[in-house]
Amino acid sequence: MNKYLNKLIMYHEIQKLSREGHSISHIARYLVLDWRTVRFYLSLSEEDYEVFISSSERNKELSPYESFVKVKLEKHQSTSASQMHDWLKEHYDDFPDVSPKTVYNFVMWVRQKYHLPKTKQEREYFIVEEGPYGKQAQVDFGEYNMRTGQGKRKKIYFIGFVLSRSRYKFIFFSDTPFTTDKAVMAHEKAFGFFKGVPEEMVYDQDSVFLHDENGGNLILTHGFKTYVKQRGFRTWFCRKSDPESKGKIENLVKYVKQNFLYNRPYIDIDTLNSEATAWLARTANHMPNARTKRSPYSEWLDERVQLKPFTALQLDIDGQNTYLVRKDNSISYKSCMYSVPQGTCKGPDTKVAVREENGMLIIGDLQGKEICRHRKSELKGKTIVNTNHKRDNSEPIRLLIENLSGKFGDPTKANRYLGDIKKAMPRYIRDQLKLIRKCFEDYTVQTLNDALDFCEKNRIHNAQNFKSVCLSLQKDTAEKTNPPVDVKTMPHAKHKAQDIKPEKSDINVYEQIMLN
Repeated sequence: MNKYLNKLIMYHEIQKLSREGHSISHIARYLVLDWRTVRFYLSLSEEDYEVFISSSERNKELSPYESFVKVKLEKHQSTSASQMHDWLKEHYDDFPDVSPKTVYNFVMWVRQKYHLPKTKQEREYFIVEEGPYGKQAQVDFGEYNMRTGQGKRKKIYFIGFVLSRSRYKFIFFSDTPFTTDKAVMAHEKAFGFFKGVPEEMVYDQDSVFLHDENGGNLILTHGFKTYVKQRGFRTWFCRKSDPESKGKIENLVKYVKQNFLYNRPYIDIDTLNSEATAWLARTANHMPNARTKRSPYSEWLDERVQLKPFTALQLDIDGQNTYLVRKDNSISYKSCMYSVPQGTCKGPDTKVAVREENGMLIIGDLQGKEICRHRKSELKGKTIVNTNHKRDNSEPIRLLIENLSGKFGDPTKANRYLGDIKKAMPRYIRDQLKLIRKCFEDYTVQTLNDALDFCEKNRIHNAQNFKSVCLSLQKDTAEKTNPPVDVKTMPHAKHKAQDIKPEKSDINVYEQIMLN
């Protein structure tokens, strides 16, 4: 009865708080209940609730197994309901076929009845001593949805850096996800801002920096590995799902979201970065730290002399967006696929620099030389292919002509003829040369030499026509070598039905039918 009254009192307390104007979340926090339970209780009238609690007191289907569950929970209090379900099926061959939810509810009921709450293995923490000046910095990424002036949502990305001892901070924003090259560029900006480089950098196991965990033998991405070697700092990667290992940078990411970005309108990425620099100066690096009780700026004045000297590196890419070239010689840019010339992909780490200019997408190599350009698609999910990219441009035209001319009996004449084709069809010369080269697989050398003489004499400067001449010459040669055989047909007897003539209907019959 006491249990029944306690439930009834809880119901009325929830109803009372709701009438006073408190929200469901506030009632749940105040009474230490799940918000779904509060919402369910508020949806029931008093009569409905009495019926509900009366029905909940009925005999449980799994009651015969109560003692087994109780003993197991007393011995292993952290046991999950799914594991208990398996144990029950293992020890009882006749265990009923019930849903996991039924087992979960029964296990929770046993826990409440015998006061056996589920224990959680808590991690033990110990205060960490402050490291020396200049030793370590922590790095992490964040993202946030901002509002534009038109009320639309704009997703932005940022990377944060914090010197562990002084808590001196730096953030850099981007309107596209961070790549390895962009992260490297952000490192250079951060070290320039810090006016030095720490001995060690602490990271999450992010794919921007890390290619593979490899059982603890971490493999860095090619670009980041090269940069770390150039800069000469050590790297420390935290274990997955272990944010406590770099609490300072985790606090900075939260600080940026809740203090700087909260309710800030988005104008453009350059404005956001300039606003962030001003925020760092007046707030993030100016206000005293709750732990050290000193301003990060004043602490940085002591720390910067302990940092390694900073001299800007000449990076291959200076602020440009770089993209991996796929093995099918294409790149993915803003949800669309764009082709690059065949032969551009030299391996899994091949990259190109991409920039937008007057509605065009300009793709170049890492040294700034333009490879190709496309009209930028305004739609997503499109595949934009330049048919000229399907040709293999890796071999120069001059070399192709020289190699192909050497296959003919008179290379000088062939070189002159192929040069005439180049003058007549300069845009398609590579395709023309490939077609003639293919003829060496289908026709004899003599046929090709005769076709060369014929085409040069008659000024036929077209590979398709050259192929047709080869085919015609080969047929003539075959007819001369193998003359046609006179085939005599066998006489056959005249069939008796051969002289039969079909009857013809009179047109007047049909006219008479139509009139009737």
